[in-house]
Amino acid sequence: MIVITRFTVSVEDADDFVARASAALEALGNRPGFRESWIGRAADEPTLWTVVTEWDGPGSYRRALSDFEVRMAAVPLLSLAHDEPSAFEVISAHKGA
Repeated sequence: MIVITRFTVSVEDADDFVARASAALEALGNRPGFRESWIGRAADEPTLWTVVTEWDGPGSYRRALSDFEVRMAAVPLLSLAHDEPSAFEVISAHKGA
């Protein structure tokens, strides 16, 4: 399962956003079922950012969000995310050569 969360961040706030997102990912990364994460910025729109996490499944992700450390680090950041679906079931995956 992947979670793709999008944010609009002013250019002036970019460094603070990356620091806050990194702290959130560190907390999430300590939870069972966490696989990998990325912070990214849109190539053509410097104020559009995303935080992507990969999980063993929806249960792992939901349990991670209930952890105290995660609530302190990640939930305030997630409250600033775009209000849209963010959790996706992976149907097909392909790796490069």
